[in-house]
Amino acid sequence: MELVAIDREPAESIRAACASNEILAQTVQATLDLYGRRGFVPPWIGFLGREDGAFVGGCGFAAPAAHGEAEIAYFTFPGGEGRGIASRMAAALLRLARPHAGGIAFIAHTLPEESPSTSILRKLGFTLEGTIAHPEDGPVWKWREAAR
Repeated sequence: MELVAIDREPAESIRAACASNEILAQTVQATLDLYGRRGFVPPWIGFLGREDGAFVGGCGFAAPAAHGEAEIAYFTFPGGEGRGIASRMAAALLRLARPHAGGIAFIAHTLPEESPSTSILRKLGFTLEGTIAHPEDGPVWKWREAAR
């Protein structure tokens, strides 16, 4: 799995792919909008997952690391579900960020129910901390990566 950074000015390869892929274009625009609201502080940014030359999903951080935490997020583009893409992207994202993490804990939020995402997080060594009231999403489960 290769992670391609979504810079504030996306690379030509990303812009070209967006011209023929509406989901990809929406993902890039949503990431750029997120930078406008929450900041652009590499490596705590968004990435596209690429395998065999094709963009297969997105992953990244919900915001720059703050208060000792960095929230990961990941998703597979339609048609790629159930093939381990999200697991590979999330693992690659953690590998990329760990050298910069210092005392930062990696967390994630999911809907408060069992799902493919909860399986991915468990596989990556995250544990469920409990239900929290997220300011934008309402009740969610909060996950934390076990101490490394």
